Amino acid sequence: MQANGYLLPAEEVPNHAQARSGDGRGNGEKAKPSNRVRLNGNIVRRNPGKRIREYWDVDLPGFGLRVNPGGRRTWFVLFRQRGKLRRVSLGTSRDISPATARRLARAKLAEVALDGLPTRKKARAAQKSDAPLLRDYAERFWADYSRHWKPSTRKRNESAIFKEILGAFGDRRIDDLAKGDILFWRDIFVERPGVFNRTLPVFSVMMGYAERLGLRPRGSNPCKGTPRYKRKPMERFLSPHEYARLATALRDYEAEQPLYVAAIRLLVYTGARCGEIEQLRWEWVQEPRLMLPDSKTGAKIVYLNRQAIDVIASLPDRKATGLLFPSFRNPDKPITLGIHWSKIRNRAALPDVRLHDLRHSFASVAIRDNVSLMVIGKLLGHALAETTTRYAHLSDEIVADAAERVSGSIARLIGVGQ
Repeated sequence: MQANGYLLPAEEVPNHAQARSGDGRGNGEKAKPSNRVRLNGNIVRRNPGKRIREYWDVDLPGFGLRVNPGGRRTWFVLFRQRGKLRRVSLGTSRDISPATARRLARAKLAEVALDGLPTRKKARAAQKSDAPLLRDYAERFWADYSRHWKPSTRKRNESAIFKEILGAFGDRRIDDLAKGDILFWRDIFVERPGVFNRTLPVFSVMMGYAERLGLRPRGSNPCKGTPRYKRKPMERFLSPHEYARLATALRDYEAEQPLYVAAIRLLVYTGARCGEIEQLRWEWVQEPRLMLPDSKTGAKIVYLNRQAIDVIASLPDRKATGLLFPSFRNPDKPITLGIHWSKIRNRAALPDVRLHDLRHSFASVAIRDNVSLMVIGKLLGHALAETTTRYAHLSDEIVADAAERVSGSIARLIGVGQ
């Protein structure tokens, strides 16, 4: 056995002995399938058993797949480094393909085999004393880049850079980060997948800008190709009965906070984004339209229907300029709907409905009214047609329902099912 390198048991591994004991060999019973296989997609698709099972690759010793009874499948690599046995997780089969896992395992084993030996890469890295630490580079990146972001984007990215990225890599040199570092960093966010998915693009932009500044070699961005966590889309659509409950709750809450209720009604009637209504100004109101100079997708036109126009007309103190919905404490700042929306949705018995779901519901009602996806995209202000296609399945349901009604009518005419 080598001091550094892979470790593949000749016959049994202690933590596998129990799982493979009693296999009936020598007693005339049929032996269980071997756990040494060619790790590929076929092995990944095998149904999990009642116990934890580990498969070892026959071509790359040390490369394995761990399958839990619950169905979670994790790629790993087992090796001995400086006299100690180590196991490193490479990711799950949902996030990393067999080919990628094999490539990562091969790279890790090669790295371990060279551990302790003088290499050209280490000697060259020792000479690069002018490469800044990521902590120092982040200050320059922020000064150069943050001015081009919108305030909300700047606030979110500031947390991503100075909390998440620098918290993990602040003391590393900018040219020292490799693909493996990003993959292992990804595992930290298993309980916070949304944070990782938002932070990774920011980190990728930082690395790309470092390349343009000559601080990293061209094409060496370690973030490229790193898989994001797969998350179930959060889409909630109000039913007609839920719209009725929401209307009742808004009427009851209107006596307490009429300004907040008016803003929420505009969200309901226009399908606009929450921030677009919160920060709406009188100079942008040009009935029957709202001419927004900027939004998430740039300049945007929000079309006002009769109900939305009535909401705006009911607002007190109409002015030539200024906010439609100013804060009571500071009239120069817009209101924040979040706290009041929590109270309203609880009164309506809709605790899982977010403000953004009013936008989704606006689109779903449009689909039910046979409005085309192209027109819905215009109403919502989508910059890309692909964004609107998320509602295509709603259109399919309506067509399927119509087909069911037509087929039912034909069946009655020809006497089927009578």
